[in-house]
Amino acid sequence: MESNFVDYVKIYCRSGKGGKGSMHLRHVKYNPNGGPDGGDGGKGGSVILRGNHNYWTLLHLKYERHIFAEHGGNGGKDKCHGTDGKDVYIDVPCGTVVYNAETGKYVCDVTYDGQEVLLLKGGRGGLGNFQFRTATNQAPRYAQPGEPMQEMTIILELKLLADVGLVGFPNAGKSTLVSALSNARPKIANYPFTTMEPSLGIVGYRDNKSFVMADIPGIIEGASEGKGLGLRFLRHIERNSLLLFMVPGDTDDIKREYEILLNELAQFNPELLDKHRVLAVTKCDLLDDELIEMLKETLPGDLPVVFISAVTGFGLEELKDVLWRELNAESNKLASVMTEDTLVHRDKDMSRFAQELADEGEDEDIEYVDDEDIEDIEDLEDFEYEEEES
Repeated sequence: MESNFVDYVKIYCRSGKGGKGSMHLRHVKYNPNGGPDGGDGGKGGSVILRGNHNYWTLLHLKYERHIFAEHGGNGGKDKCHGTDGKDVYIDVPCGTVVYNAETGKYVCDVTYDGQEVLLLKGGRGGLGNFQFRTATNQAPRYAQPGEPMQEMTIILELKLLADVGLVGFPNAGKSTLVSALSNARPKIANYPFTTMEPSLGIVGYRDNKSFVMADIPGIIEGASEGKGLGLRFLRHIERNSLLLFMVPGDTDDIKREYEILLNELAQFNPELLDKHRVLAVTKCDLLDDELIEMLKETLPGDLPVVFISAVTGFGLEELKDVLWRELNAESNKLASVMTEDTLVHRDKDMSRFAQELADEGEDEDIEYVDDEDIEDIEDLEDFEYEEEES
């Protein structure tokens, strides 16, 4: 069955072109020298992205491959102004990043509810000949065409917004932890890559406080080079305030696994190393107290470490305390503000971009302009219009 979680969509967008200005001379009885009265053309509609917190996936756009704004209406006689084309709003979940599908260049991003970003501006309407009248040219027989439309094929890429992102190898217990701490019910099974799509859970804390935790599909060594599912979902970690690394307690070398995970994040995006990190040693129901004390001596000392068992509930309250403390640490708040103000989005690596499109089923050519539009565009090149009959 096809998943309802869609975080990658390719769309062809087009704004509206401006309407033509009217070239009309007024001819009425008893007023042989009526003069010019051609109205201006209307403005073409724009394409605008709008953040909407009611969406958490791009599923509603998956089959809407063409989004067109209205063209502006042509001006008329008696100084009638052409109608303005309606703007088109594309509602997207918060955390959506837009790239040019042809070049891979970063275009814009939408990060909060209600935010509006102008993607494609509608063309201005042309001026009618009434606007060109002068004392020396009292009957101008020309008018302006409207400005042409803008068009672009874009990639909408969702990066989940969450307070805590889970980082770990397959079968590290990430989904089990999310189901134990929240009402989210991700699929849990005893085989690698059970989690095929990210999921969000709201974790309740003391005094009716809460934070959002994101369950990310497992990362393997080489994920930053495209192995496994890592490259597809590593981008969801970029928006998280805090990273919770999870390594099973029965692992041969916990510190080495942590360093491998950290290296994969560094290879994907070095800025991820600036985020606050917490290490959770999972499946501690398989360990006794003596072994836990021995393991503490071998773990990295540059970050908080918590021993937990999502099955028995061991250490979960301590984990929530540590996560809440780190989320609200002054240094983490400052880092979040700095990130929002100075966030630099990298352009897509074109050597991998084509493969990404193929993996997402978005590699087909969807650009489209019908014959009627082509004729209209050619008409815009004519700056003089025949006199209208009254």
